[in-house]
Formats: sequence, C-alpha cells, structure tokens
Amino acid sequence: MRTRREQRHPGKRDVSESEQLLFGGPLRYDMGWNQHREAFLELSFRALLARLPSLLAVSLRLARRADPRATGLVLAAEVGRGVAQAVGLLAVNSVLGRLIGGGPIEDRLRGAVPALAVMAAVLLVGAVLRAVSTYGAGRLEPKVERVATELYLERAAAVELAAIEDHAFHKLLDTAQYGASSARRMIMYGTRVINAMISLVAAAGVLTVLHPLLLPLLVTMTLPSAWSALTNARRRYESFHTWVQHARAGHLIAGLLTEPEAAPEIRVHGVGPFLLRHFRAMSETAEAEQARLARLAARTGLIAAAWTGLATVATYATLGGLLLGGAMALAVAGTAVIAIRTGSASLNTLVLEVDALHEEALFVGDLERLYVEAAERAIPVGGLALPDDPREIRFENVTFRYPGDATRPALDDVTLTLPLGRIVALVGENGSGKTTLVKLLAGLYRPDAGRILWDGVDAAEADRHLLAERVAMVAQDFKRWPFTARVNVAIGRSAAPLTEERLAGAVAEAGAGDVVEDLPRGLDTLLARHFSGGHELSGGQWQRLGIARAAYRRGRILIVDEPTAALDARAELEVFDKIRALADNGQTVVLITHRLASVRHADLVHVLDQGRLVESGTPDELLASGGVYAELYALQADQFTARVSAPGPG
Repeated sequence: MRTRREQRHPGKRDVSESEQLLFGGPLRYDMGWNQHREAFLELSFRALLARLPSLLAVSLRLARRADPRATGLVLAAEVGRGVAQAVGLLAVNSVLGRLIGGGPIEDRLRGAVPALAVMAAVLLVGAVLRAVSTYGAGRLEPKVERVATELYLERAAAVELAAIEDHAFHKLLDTAQYGASSARRMIMYGTRVINAMISLVAAAGVLTVLHPLLLPLLVTMTLPSAWSALTNARRRYESFHTWVQHARAGHLIAGLLTEPEAAPEIRVHGVGPFLLRHFRAMSETAEAEQARLARLAARTGLIAAAWTGLATVATYATLGGLLLGGAMALAVAGTAVIAIRTGSASLNTLVLEVDALHEEALFVGDLERLYVEAAERAIPVGGLALPDDPREIRFENVTFRYPGDATRPALDDVTLTLPLGRIVALVGENGSGKTTLVKLLAGLYRPDAGRILWDGVDAAEADRHLLAERVAMVAQDFKRWPFTARVNVAIGRSAAPLTEERLAGAVAEAGAGDVVEDLPRGLDTLLARHFSGGHELSGGQWQRLGIARAAYRRGRILIVDEPTAALDARAELEVFDKIRALADNGQTVVLITHRLASVRHADLVHVLDQGRLVESGTPDELLASGGVYAELYALQADQFTARVSAPGPG
C-alpha cells in the first residue's frame, strides 16, 4: 500500500522495465538537486516575497562584480521605466477626464492635447529605456557567467588532489557547476523582478490615488493566477528532480547509438534494435509523466480561471457601484480599469520571476559555498625552500590511507631511500602501493603519518610549487589532451616559452621522432579524431609522446609509471635506452613496471607488497636472495619460456 506522499507524487518510485534491466534500478546519483527540493516545495507565496530582498542582493552582488557600469545602467533604466509607467497612467486619467467631460468636442480635444503629448513622450522614453536595459543586460549576463565560471574553475584547479577524490567535495563540484549558468539567469530574472515590482508599485500608487478601495481589488484579482503559477512551478520542479536520472539514461542510450567506440560492436552484434527498443520504452515512460503534469496543470488552471473570473466580476461590479453611487467619475473608472490590468499583469510576472529567481539562487549558493570550501582545501602557498642539489629523498615510517577507504592503508609504515641521480625501480604486484608512493613523492598527497625528507627538509613544510617544479611524471593513465601534438608535448611545462629547439630536443630524447614524422601535419596535427581533421594515435605512439612531454618539462626527478605497457619488444628496448641516457645525464628516474626484466639496469629496486616495503637492493642482489622479487621474476620467466616452447597449430 502506498503512503500518502507516494500517492501525491505518482511515478516517484516507479521504475521502467528498461531502467531496471539496463541500469539495475532507479538512477539516483545525487547531483545536488535533491538537497534543494524540499526547501523549494515548502515555499509559499508569502515566503517567496520575504526572501525577495536577499535574492535581489545576490543578483546585484554578482552583477557588480562582473560589470559595475552595466549594472548601474540596467538599474537606472528599470527605475526610469517604472516612473514613466506611473506618469503614463496619470496622463491617461487626464486624457479620459478631458474627453468625457462637458463642452464642445473641439474644446475637449484641445484640452486633452497636453496630456496626449505627455503620453507620447512617456511611450518614447519607455521604449528608449527598454532598449537601454536590454543592451545593459545583454552586456552584463555573459560577463556574470564568465566571472562565476572562472572563479569556479580557478578554485577547483587549486585544491588538493585528495579534495578532488573526496566524494563529498566532488558532489559539491558537480552541484556548483550549475551555479555559473544560474548566476547568468539570476541577472535576467532579477531585472524582470525589478521591472515588475516598479510597475506594480506604479499601478498600485495610481489606484490608491484614484480610490483606496481599488488596491485590494487588484490583489483579489491576481492571487488566483499567482497560486496557479506557483503550484505548477512546484510540480514541474519536483518532477524534474524525480525524473532527471531517467532522462539522462535516455540520452545515454541515444548517444551510444552514434558513439564511435560502440559502433563496431553495435554492427557486429546487432545491438542497434535492442538499444532502440529500450530508448522507446524509457521515452514512453517519461512521456506519461509529462501527460500527468499537463493534466494537473489544466485542472489547476481551470480552478484559477474560475477564481479569477469571480474576482473580476466582483471588481467590475464594485466599480459599477462606485460609478452609480457617484463616488467615482467615469474617467477615473476607465483609468482604474487600465491600472488594474497593468497591476495584475505585473503581479503575475512578479510571482513567476521571483519563483525562478529563488530556484537559480539555490545553485548560486552552492557555487559560493564551493568558493569557501575550495579556499579551505587549496594547496598551500609558500613554505620552506628545498635543497638546490639534494643527495637523497627519504621516506620515514610513511603511512597513507585514501579518504573513505576503510580497508588496509595504501602505504603502511614504509621507510626507504631514493638516491638522486640514479635509476630507482619500484616493483610489486597490483595494489602493492607503488603508484601511491610516487604520488606522495610528487607532492600530490601528504602522508597520514611519517615524513618525506629532501636532505632533511620535510616535504610537508616545503613550498609545494617549488617541489612540483622538480618533478616530471609519465603516469600510466597520463592525459591525452585533445589538442595538437605540439601542445601535447609542450604542456609538460606550459609556463615556459614554447620554442622549436626545446620541442625537437624533447621529441628526440623520447624517441618519438618517427611518431611525429608519420603525422599528417607533424607537430601541428590535431590529436582528437572527433574533430574535423583530427588524427588518432595508437597506445604506443601516445606513450612516446607522454615521455616527450616529461622530457620537455626537464624535471630533476622523472617518474615513469609502466612506460612500455603499450610497446612492442623492440620499442621497449629503445625506451629503456632513452631512460638510461636520462639517468646518465644526472636526472633521477623513478621507474614503476611489472616487467621485471626491464629493471635489470636499475641502480636500486624497492619491492612493495600490500603497502609495505619487503625488499630493497640491486637486481642481482634481489635475485640472489630468493625473496619476493626472485619469485616474481621466475614466474614471468616461466611464462615467457612456456609461450616460446608451446607448439604451434598443427
């Protein structure tokens, strides 16, 4: 049996068969919408008006930060439009009074000319002010979005890696990304709210001057439509957040049908009809929800229209009674009708725009919260200087656990030394802690316990910027930037002047000359196949460019994680020859690899197992000791021997 809440919101727990089959149930990854849902649904019209000053203050703060002059221009234009509207209504009253009054028609027309001139001037001024406001808002809105986006990206790029990998902070990042576009829309909605408020005040002021009873009549006529607008907006908002994941899933299926990576299997395995069938099923489920909203909106609209009709009849009956009783002149009644219609439209607009303004403000609030939290979790600026020419880097009793990981530490009380100017290999099975160790070495993480010393200087107290300057890294999953080959190499030291000499040297050091020569436009070839004229590289070619990027950086310490994973045997030998040459020139190489035969030229090997250091020594010493390294080496050698000696197909 459904609860009352489920009866009020049918479809909230309904899961289509396609969603269940393809995604294992309802898709409810929280993008931050749900945390605002209840706050929005509990708002009444009175609560919205109470929040109006703070909402407008947020809009004004964003606008002034982006462009103070354009902000002042828009505000002045909107205030001017409101004043012009009030003057126009009074001029209408004067014109009607002159025309309906006694005397010859020529005299009445002549008497109405000044008021008509005022009306014409008001219309002209209003048109000019509307154009000025449109120009100012059009200039202001994109600047607000750019400034908000730049702040978002700047703060996000400056936080610690641990913050990016923290689920709670990343959820805030996901939510706050809507804040920039919401900030832009807040300017639009804020301008409309100010205009509606000023127009409403102008109409209300004129009505009060004409007759005190007319103002409550205006409110009585407008409230039903305001209730209808707010009710339907709430339903749309709740439905959107209930069904947003279902909609995203439908778009995902549609994207898979045209995705290049999926195209071969779709055609070979005949997946197209399967995906189309489920796309149709999920779309029909979403269409049923839209039909439900339309049915409810129609019913609410009819109720509001009935209330508005009754209120309108009551309003005009009251005007008629005032006319018959002699309490109001006919000209005043005509002006009152115009003012009531103007005020009613302004009040309706005010309700809708405040409603929209509040919704956008929720996400701008997320953006501002991100600014604060990102500043708290930013990489610290400044610190101790590192030695100019250190002899070694020493890990002392280093322990590190990834945030939210309740299992064993990634590194557990590790003590080891990395002599500089040598080749140091880190060896171990998957999950042994090798990659975590080099991330700590590069300053991407801080140890939970223990110290990392550069000749006695604790890396935790060192200037992180200077530490990063010393390090170049070729990670196993290094970024393949969708830019030209030139940028993919030079991005290793993006702050340095881009010179052909430095590029050529980096390409040569990495042995990537053949890769560049084979590209259609050399280094100017775009490495993104999904763009026109783009080109795709093989895994091995990308790996060579990655090494060229590290060579371009010219870091004192080169960290290479599985550098030959995508290379054939001949290319692997060439890469290791290049790595040995770098070490011969005084550069420190920290090498992570599963291919133990590749570390035979290392000066020192550290063997890790389940986060602990279990062996250290030269390759020959470790082979002779018969420990973990020797065992893993023998296993790999046996696999190679088995493949070579296996008989071919008969």
